[in-house]
Amino acid sequence: MSARLQEKYNNEVVKALMDKFNYKNIMQVPKLEKIVINMGVGEAKENSKFLDSAVSELETITGQKPIVTKSRKSVANFKIREGMPIGTKVTLRGDKMFYFADKLFNISLPRVRDFKGVNKNSFDGRGNYALGIKEQLIFPEIEFDKVDKTRGMDIIFVTTAQTDEEARELLSLMGMPFAK
Repeated sequence: MSARLQEKYNNEVVKALMDKFNYKNIMQVPKLEKIVINMGVGEAKENSKFLDSAVSELETITGQKPIVTKSRKSVANFKIREGMPIGTKVTLRGDKMFYFADKLFNISLPRVRDFKGVNKNSFDGRGNYALGIKEQLIFPEIEFDKVDKTRGMDIIFVTTAQTDEEARELLSLMGMPFAK
């Protein structure tokens, strides 16, 4: 499945971007560098089993072992001390990145209830796109019966694009279902 998206990128997307933005060299064409998936687990401060289940779910979704993120500062209002495990994240590159992007665009996002497309305005000004998902149940690998708690996640698409317009065009040509 990932080979299909990668081949589409190499053949169609590069040509379309070169034509639209008048690039002189193929190295100027923006590309998807990595996808970072982050899952915050605030309940981990009371019970570490929540963190273990979040790590296993993220590993099932991405096919790669996630790392546990720890808090950088102590925050008394949240009852968090410095160095406490509070989340998990994984960085996908190469084949796994294209496989995950293909699965997200074509299988998982259409499973969201009342899905009309993702927000066009979630770019950061430097060509990176952030997408928030409310529950991990949209991924086909997650079994509904084995989920102890629904958790959301942030998915960040990091591109080499210089502007948001270039990044939006790159992601839409790759198949990102933007809202009309």
